[in-house]
Order: sequence, then C-alpha cells, then structure tokens
Amino acid sequence: MTRRPTGARRPDDHRCPDRQAESTAPLPAPELTEAECRRCGTHIAGLDGRYACGVCGWVNDHSEGHRRLPRADEDPDRPPGGRRRPRRPPGP
Repeated sequence: MTRRPTGARRPDDHRCPDRQAESTAPLPAPELTEAECRRCGTHIAGLDGRYACGVCGWVNDHSEGHRRLPRADEDPDRPPGGRRRPRRPPGP
C-alpha cells in the first residue's frame, strides 16, 4: 500500500470544486481490500482502504480510504426525519 503525499488533493477533498458534481451520484458498493497492519504486521482486510486491526487495535485514518465516505443523507438506513435526540428515561 502506498501513501499519498500530505499536500496532494483528492477528488473528494472539500477544497476541490468538482466535489459538488461528484457527490450527487449514487455510491458504488464498497470494495473489500487487504493490507498488513502497520503496527504488528498482521494480515487485515477492510472496506475501500479503511482498516482496523483486531490484534493490536491499530486503525488507519479515514482520509486514507480509496473513496469518499457517504454523507448522512446518502444512507439508505437513515430515519426519514433524520437523526433525533434519544429520549431521556423518566427520572425521580
């Protein structure tokens, strides 16, 4: 796995003017990807280049993924009214 230079812009970067046009298209299904854990070397699998190691607990940053993360309004399981605050249990 190769790392991008920190100053490189990606198409899903919030500073990129093409982001608005790209964000209206439906997202493709996530791709199963594999790599070695950077901390302990365990072979791990992830979705779209986002990994978490179950052995040592290492997690890569979300920005290292291969595609942009979906917005809340693109989530098919999102409640119709959006996210609501949880109700507080009746107190004494």
